[in-house]
Amino acid sequence: MNKTKLGKSDILISELTLGCMSLGTEQSKVDRMIDYAIDSGINHFDTADLYDFGANEEVIGKAMKGKRNQIILTTKVGNHFNRATKDWFWDPSKKYILEAAKDSLRRLNTDYIDFYMLHGGTLEDPISETIEAFEQLKKEGLIRAYGISSIRPNVIQEFVKHSSIDGVMTQYSLLDRRPEEEVLDLLRSNNISVLSRGPLAKGMLSNHAEKLIDMKGKDGYLDYSYEELKSINTELSGLIQDNESMNELALKYVQKHPAVTSAVFGASSLEQIRENTDFDHSKLLTDQTYEQMKRITHANQYEKHRLE
Repeated sequence: MNKTKLGKSDILISELTLGCMSLGTEQSKVDRMIDYAIDSGINHFDTADLYDFGANEEVIGKAMKGKRNQIILTTKVGNHFNRATKDWFWDPSKKYILEAAKDSLRRLNTDYIDFYMLHGGTLEDPISETIEAFEQLKKEGLIRAYGISSIRPNVIQEFVKHSSIDGVMTQYSLLDRRPEEEVLDLLRSNNISVLSRGPLAKGMLSNHAEKLIDMKGKDGYLDYSYEELKSINTELSGLIQDNESMNELALKYVQKHPAVTSAVFGASSLEQIRENTDFDHSKLLTDQTYEQMKRITHANQYEKHRLE
């Protein structure tokens, strides 16, 4: 599996990232899934302190034991939570980020975080203070690089202008092409990597699309109606050739854009990891298929939080 530099850093991440939110907390199962992903060529794993109120970081930390040098580890911060009461509130303050980073390091049982992201953000945040926190952690060697996880173009733009972020995680798929409007080109021109989360659109762009559209798309998805989602699935299925899958098409669609460094998929089973990795990664999506996929769908636009 190809590995590409994360922004301007010296970190190389695989073209697929395992999103760890749904791995669960059964240690033996998590161990098997992490090992399978590594054996499949994945080196980048994404978690967050809020997932299972810290428990996700703990199981990831134990699963990494003895293989930390094979793993590029990402976690996220900004949701100030109480593990006992299961309450949380948004807190991008410098004080909290510096404290939370040390808590994440302890739970992950590691001396450093490869890539640390702000887990959201608004224009009302103390953005300069937030950036100061990340820069301090980087200077102290506790993190190697930092970025932001956001779907808000105006917030992303502020970090592009005022920080040295190396990556942005944002929702991007064939059914959610909003980043193509403004964000992808902005980030590419600033040598900032895009990590595209949700490339399978809640499974509606997967091998199980027909069932999941019935389950999750009854009321539509973004600006697509249920009927349109069904029609799109039928047309996309017609593009699948021998030994290909819908998962492969969906992942390779987002990977086709030169701004995208890695496609981030979630999994709760070994089978889901297999479906997203068991194909020829050297075989690129052809320009013809790429354009056909664009014609089958349409370009979405951000209704809020646009670039100024």
